[in-house]
Amino acid sequence: MTAFFEHFRLVHPQWLLLLLPCLLLLLLRRGRGAEAAVRFSSLSRLVSLGLPVRRTAYSLGLPLLMLALVAAIFAMARPVWRNEYQAKSASGIDIVIAFDVSLSMSIDDFVRNGRTIRRLDIAKEVVRDFVRGRPDDRMGLVLFSGQPYVASPITLDHDWLLGRLAEVNLEMLDEPGTAIGSALAASGNLLNARDSKSRITVLVTDGASNSGKLSPIEAAELSAELGIKIYTIAIGTKEGRVSGSIQTFPRQEFDLPTLQQIADTTGGEHYWAQTVSALEDTFRSIDQLEKTAVESNLVIEDKELFPWFVAVATGFALLGAAWLALNPPPAP
Repeated sequence: MTAFFEHFRLVHPQWLLLLLPCLLLLLLRRGRGAEAAVRFSSLSRLVSLGLPVRRTAYSLGLPLLMLALVAAIFAMARPVWRNEYQAKSASGIDIVIAFDVSLSMSIDDFVRNGRTIRRLDIAKEVVRDFVRGRPDDRMGLVLFSGQPYVASPITLDHDWLLGRLAEVNLEMLDEPGTAIGSALAASGNLLNARDSKSRITVLVTDGASNSGKLSPIEAAELSAELGIKIYTIAIGTKEGRVSGSIQTFPRQEFDLPTLQQIADTTGGEHYWAQTVSALEDTFRSIDQLEKTAVESNLVIEDKELFPWFVAVATGFALLGAAWLALNPPPAP
């Protein structure tokens, strides 16, 4: 019943004023007529005279015709089943997250609530919140270590994208290393295939580029030619080191000058996040710098119901006419 009142509408409700004369007609019909002009002590002798009075002539015929009239009035009021929804159109920002999954992302140099947390895990959480906060932007995901891998094409289906992000782990890519230039090139290929007003790559890495045929600066210059802006985020602390089981002589691999140059070349920004709050602030800052303008329009979809009321009116009218034809009133 709630759905009925939510969706049922009358486009021209003023036609319902015609129901008042119908109601008046019914009231007049129920009124008592004038007293008989001639009184008889007994009607026994009059019974045999003339045709018998058919009391059912109007008892059903007229109500059927009245129902037909009421249905016709509702049809003229134009009943509809209305659905209303908001249609949104975004400004056309496409974003690719280039996400480092090299072995150094296993370093647990972040702290939350007194407990250490791996770079990979905190980065996944913050990127997830960033994606959820931009429902009107098309986004994609490129993973990379020694080679890039497109985990998700650019899409508005953020549930699919977040599902792919949740599956990210350090064992996804076999080739060791950090191929930042190749990752930027793969991100650029995704973005260049789209016709959008703004194209952005967000690079999340904790190391220096040491793999791939394309240098990070060359990839940045190509991105700039395509109109792609790159935001670079270095994640990790100065004290963070890879395990000796991974690297014989553990060292900090940050190449902050190169990441800064990548951002400068493309008109983006460079950040270094050493704490959980700093990483969250970094993505909030990018969110503010790349605002999405969304236009929202109310769309009304009406399904016409008046043909049903016309059919009902026609049905009642035919039934009423048939009843009166088969049961005519007595002749005066």
